[in-house]
Amino acid sequence: MSKIAVVTGGNRGLGKDMVINLAKAGKDVIFTYNSKEGEANEVIKEVENLGQNAAAIQLSVDKQSSFDLFFGQLSTLLNEKFGGAKIDYWVNNAGIGLPTLLGHTDEKSFDTLMNIHVKSPYFLVQSALNLMNDGGGIVNIGTGLTRFSMIGYSVYAGFKTAMETMTRYWALELGNRKIRVNAVAPGAIETDFGGGAVRDNAEINKNIAAGTALGRVGLPDDIGSVVAFLCSDDSKWINGQRIEVSGGIHL
Repeated sequence: MSKIAVVTGGNRGLGKDMVINLAKAGKDVIFTYNSKEGEANEVIKEVENLGQNAAAIQLSVDKQSSFDLFFGQLSTLLNEKFGGAKIDYWVNNAGIGLPTLLGHTDEKSFDTLMNIHVKSPYFLVQSALNLMNDGGGIVNIGTGLTRFSMIGYSVYAGFKTAMETMTRYWALELGNRKIRVNAVAPGAIETDFGGGAVRDNAEINKNIAAGTALGRVGLPDDIGSVVAFLCSDDSKWINGQRIEVSGGIHL
């Protein structure tokens, strides 16, 4: 029987590539989407074409009040489509980018980033543990911005720093269940994140590439294979680590 991975925000961008790479590695995948059901259905087809089972559940990660409903749906799905199996891997990927320049940041933006990047991953994992097998893994998606700085991202990077710290604590606290916990920290990637500036603004793209040892900006498929590796027995002795996947930006 295939092992099962759950990816939040798996219908597009980095999340979609994670889903596809997990399927290529022989995992069945359940992923969440916020609003674009059509995109989610296309990803399901891609996974099924790779010979693996897939399913998608709508979830707004900024609304913790919806989590009980979500886990009820997840439990039903595991019973009805996956033969009562449990989850082996959980990937906290869903996120957004908002500019937060000190002196110009409103409380709503601050709270939204906190809810999505700290509070929701914490309480999603806390509930997911009841549905997880021992011996699996959790991957938190961090950011290169916790190591280097860019104007306007202090709040986003601050909350990602919190998640990277919690990664180590979770690894310690879940060690008795042999559940490994690691963080993947992407560099600048060509997606629609943050309004798509890295992808769509040629000058920004050029400047980032010039500051990266490998001479280019990251692509979504630079990340998914690393997440899939961490969701495998090949990484069985990697635990409590922050792994930056940035092509060597700002070394």
